[in-house]
Amino acid sequence: MFESEEDLEQRLAEPSSRLVADLAALEGDLVVLGAGGKMGPSLCHLARRGLDAAGRSDVRVIAVSRWTDHEVEKRLRGRGVETVTFDLSPDADLSRLPDAGNVVSMVGAKFGSASQPAQTWAVNAFLPAAIARRYADARIAAFSTGNVYPLVPVSTGGCTETDPPDPVGEYAMSCLGRERAFEYASLERGTRVALLRLNYAVDMRYGVLADIARTVQDGEPVDVTTGHVNVVWQAYANEVTLRSLLHASSPTLTLNLTGPETLSVRRLAELFGHLLDTSPSYTGEEAPTALLSDASRCHALFGYPDLSVRVLVEAQADWLRRGGTLWNKPTKFQRRDGRF
Repeated sequence: MFESEEDLEQRLAEPSSRLVADLAALEGDLVVLGAGGKMGPSLCHLARRGLDAAGRSDVRVIAVSRWTDHEVEKRLRGRGVETVTFDLSPDADLSRLPDAGNVVSMVGAKFGSASQPAQTWAVNAFLPAAIARRYADARIAAFSTGNVYPLVPVSTGGCTETDPPDPVGEYAMSCLGRERAFEYASLERGTRVALLRLNYAVDMRYGVLADIARTVQDGEPVDVTTGHVNVVWQAYANEVTLRSLLHASSPTLTLNLTGPETLSVRRLAELFGHLLDTSPSYTGEEAPTALLSDASRCHALFGYPDLSVRVLVEAQADWLRRGGTLWNKPTKFQRRDGRF
C-alpha cells in the first residue's frame, strides 16, 4: 500500500474534506510544541496542507522542538512549515515562544520514567502548567494517554471518559498530573482545552502492529499476557487533534483517541504469520484485563478512521517484506506494572 517512506509521509499528511472545512474556520496561527517526535512532523505537514487547501495561507504553522534530527526540520521547512529551535524544558522561558491562537502540545516523557520519576513529573506535569500560562488565551489541544485509566476486563470494551482515572505507575500518574494542570488553567483562567487520551497510534515505522509483526518475522515468541489492545491509524489521530482545536472548551473537553476495535494480540500475530509466511509462537497466557479505551465520543464527533485494521495489518506486513524503515521505538504495550 505504501511504496516508499515518502509515499507514507504523503498519505499521513493527506487532509480530508472535513479537516479542510474545520481549518478554514481557525482563528490565529498554530504552534506545535514538541513537534520533533514520532507524530509531530506528519501533524505539522498535515496542518499546512489542510490550511493551504482551505485557502488559509495567512495562518502560520510553527513547529517547536530541539530538532535533534535536522533532516526532519529541513523537510518540514521545505513543506512550508516554520520551525523554531527551542528546548522545552520545565525551567525554560516560554515567553520566548511565538504567540499563537492555537496550540498543539505534544511534549511528554515516557521511557526511562521508572528510573527518573522526578524528571518525568517535571516534563509531564510542571511544564504543561507553564504552557497553559503562556498560552492562556489560546485554544490548546494537549496529548494525554489512555494510561491514566486502570486495567479493565476485556469484556467491558474499555474505559470511557466518564470513568474515574486510576493510573498505574509513575508515568501514568504524571500524565494525570498533566491533565490536572491543563484543567486548572481551564477553570481558573478560562483557557479552552481539549485533552486527548491517545492509545496507540500506528504508522508502518513504529507502533503496536510494527512491534508484533517484527516479533513474528524474527521468529521470537509473542507475549500474549496483555492479550488485547487498541490501535489507531496515525493520520486519523493527527486529524482529530487538529479538528479538536475548534472543540476546545472551558471546562476542558476530554476525548479518548483510538480505534473502534478491541484487538486480540494472538489474532494479530496469527494474521502476521499468514502474511509473512511463518508460524508465530507465544509466551504467557491472556490476562482477563487490559489497558483499553472506548472512543465512541471521539467517533461521534469526528467519524471513524479511514483505514481499517485489516488494511493496516496488510500494509504493515508488506512494509516488512519489502524492508521498509523501522524506527526501533517499541511501544512496550505489554507492560502491566506501569514501569517504562
